[in-house]
Amino acid sequence: MSDEATPAAAGQGRPLWLAAAPVVFLLLWSGGYAVAKIGLEHAAPLTILCLRYALVVGIMGAAFVVLRPPLPKRAADWGHLALVGVLIQTVYFGMTYMALLNGLSAGLAAIILSFQPILVALIAPRWSGEPIRIATWIGLVLALAGAVTVIVARLDISPPPPLVFLLALLGLAGITGATLWEKRFGLSHHPVTANLIGYGAGLICLLPFWAVQDAAPVRWNWEFVWVMVYLVLGNSVIAVGLLLAMIRAGEVARVSALMFLVPPLAGLIAWATLGEVMPPLAWVGFALAGGGVYLATRRARG
Repeated sequence: MSDEATPAAAGQGRPLWLAAAPVVFLLLWSGGYAVAKIGLEHAAPLTILCLRYALVVGIMGAAFVVLRPPLPKRAADWGHLALVGVLIQTVYFGMTYMALLNGLSAGLAAIILSFQPILVALIAPRWSGEPIRIATWIGLVLALAGAVTVIVARLDISPPPPLVFLLALLGLAGITGATLWEKRFGLSHHPVTANLIGYGAGLICLLPFWAVQDAAPVRWNWEFVWVMVYLVLGNSVIAVGLLLAMIRAGEVARVSALMFLVPPLAGLIAWATLGEVMPPLAWVGFALAGGGVYLATRRARG
């Protein structure tokens, strides 16, 4: 069934899981930053990503053998699933991790990636024929201001080298392209099939970058095992699956606006779990981002 036929797109007959999806997605996606920070104490960024994707492929491969879900019927559908996987797993995560590895501050990375909803809103009307309401634009601008306020309040940001900045921009292009491509061409494939193809393609394209990195061996212990369990099941399987489902079921600009809550919520989780500083100005930014996202994502009456 195509996304045009989804009842949720019309705001009626929304299943309970889809109504709860934004909250679950935001908690899992935002919590992944604090968990990844713990993981980086035990392994290099690209090593973590490759392990993460390989484990997802292994789990989905075993599930595929047991469940025998249908495969895409057309070569084009295989290509759409693979491309979205590469854009998210290789380009977005891979290039962002490479930028962080080469000196990009987490604060500046978050600011750069916070422009994703704005880019989606600019491109969506021409790309997928989706109109953007004035209230949505106001909400996007307020949410962006709130997200940047939180980041600036918490972190010292210094200009990166041009190559590092380019890597971050490639990461931004990856998540923006994946969102738009999924909205226009995504179909409701079985989640096992979609994850197996998407993560398999992402892993294949990331392996060359992993092979040339100069990194220390993994420090295996129970803490790192817990980190991988969270990143594989919480982030890779559940959060990414919910993100793609929400894109197919609703307006892409409104779904993308949820990304503005990720930097503030990630900071809040890091404050609660890792003891990172959350200055008073950051709380103001969190409230501003939340209000902007509400305005951008609420459905018009009538």
